[in-house]
Amino acid sequence: MEDKQFLEGLKAQKQSAYNRLLEEYQHKVFNTCLSFVPNREDAEDIAQEVFVEVYNSIKKFKGNSKLSTWIYRISVNKSLEFIRKKNTKKRFAFLQTIGGNDIPIDKSSYFTVFDHPGIQLENKERSEILFNAINKLPEAQRIVFTMHKVDGMSYKEVSEITEKSISSIESLLFRAKKNLQKILSNYYKNEP
Repeated sequence: MEDKQFLEGLKAQKQSAYNRLLEEYQHKVFNTCLSFVPNREDAEDIAQEVFVEVYNSIKKFKGNSKLSTWIYRISVNKSLEFIRKKNTKKRFAFLQTIGGNDIPIDKSSYFTVFDHPGIQLENKERSEILFNAINKLPEAQRIVFTMHKVDGMSYKEVSEITEKSISSIESLLFRAKKNLQKILSNYYKNEP
């Protein structure tokens, strides 16, 4: 797949190379985005941004890693960027309501449907609770946990993408699991 001619075609911005890129990576990028942002429309928008970024930045790709690793890293970064922006908007809206300025807020955007194709939980409510718990993890833990547990990547793949050692990945996963246990046990204690 990652032959020299293909990369040269991408760097020359040839349509045939870009078509091949979309054909081979479209579903992987979308599923990655969906792992972080469990709303189909948002994930589609982010995936489009990923391919625009790849198209605009391919000349900077040095080949130090596999093309797939580079694209996955862009996908994760774009997804996290989206989450940060969304959280900033929520905080701003919250501060506006405290300050007395009545700004209409679309409350439906606060609750998303969890429809990641890789997770087949029978109970939709439980999957939403789990996803919300994952979102409460510190960013580094959330990224590693999502890549390994949701996307099914090996420690080595996660290590390459995050540019962290395998022992760091193991440590982050351990802490993520402990934090999830705490978050979920607190949730179930407080549930009526």
